[in-house]
Amino acid sequence: EGYVALNGEGRSENGEDSDNSPVTTLNSQLQAHPDLVNFTEGLEAHFAAWSTRQSTELKRLHCGFNPKTFIHGFSEDLLAHYQGQPLIDSYAVYQHLMDYWSETLQDDTYLIAVDGWKAETYRITETNKKTGKTKDKGWACDLVPKELIVSRYFAAEQSRIQSQQAQLEALEAQRTELEEEHSGEDGAFAELDKINKANITARQKEIKGDSELAAEAKVLKQWLDFNKAESALKKAIKAAEIALDQLAYEKYPQLSEAEIQTLVVDDKWLSTLQQRTHSELDRITQGLTQRVKELAERYQAPLPKMTNRVNELETKVNAHLNKMGLLWN
Repeated sequence: EGYVALNGEGRSENGEDSDNSPVTTLNSQLQAHPDLVNFTEGLEAHFAAWSTRQSTELKRLHCGFNPKTFIHGFSEDLLAHYQGQPLIDSYAVYQHLMDYWSETLQDDTYLIAVDGWKAETYRITETNKKTGKTKDKGWACDLVPKELIVSRYFAAEQSRIQSQQAQLEALEAQRTELEEEHSGEDGAFAELDKINKANITARQKEIKGDSELAAEAKVLKQWLDFNKAESALKKAIKAAEIALDQLAYEKYPQLSEAEIQTLVVDDKWLSTLQQRTHSELDRITQGLTQRVKELAERYQAPLPKMTNRVNELETKVNAHLNKMGLLWN
């Protein structure tokens, strides 16, 4: 009888928020339920067993192998591995592999079939149709994309850049908050046609030394300080990204065949398939959660309360019938 009925807006009958409603509680309990946790761990272990075995086999691919023959055996092995697994549709897992084959895996295997395990970079150029001039747009590697090199060999450098980007976002948020706070009719930015460095610098010079506008001058200085810090961070991030790009570019010629195989097989192919296979687990979990929510919403009202409501309605009906001179047994 401790259940609280909800109205259509997700609030309890007494008007309070329903954060602790049965639906929310059941949802949390489902996510943490030992059976679901064990099921998740079991599926992850099931994929890991297949992945470990396939990793060794995939690294044996050699120049001259037949990609069509390969994908047939590879996909059939995955299908067989998932047949009989509870709740998991083995053909859905199979389809994830075939989609990845069309998107990436097919091209990769044909590269290996022709050239072997080579990770060669190439320049990306763009030619202007009007002038005929060619512009260098950077570099790429089809078999081993830059992000795989960065993730495995230069994670610390990438982490520092991400930290700087987070700092930049925080500064931008603070500056935006300052602008919103002082953009009213009496705000520090009220005299500006547009809030930018040039206008603020000009306004700062205009009111310099005016004690009555000291508060405005303080806000303008705050904005310029934020702007200066943002500019410095942007410059540092750009320099760090250029340096990281060069580190990654110079790493390719140093890669051994075994390292290329690890990058392609483990970090690229099997990692992607693991993520896509895991999406089936997400689908199952979402379905279970939705079903539990539906049942919880359907049976939120406790039985005694529903019984009392039925009795009330029955009493009203009998009273109406009695007025009409009818007797209802």
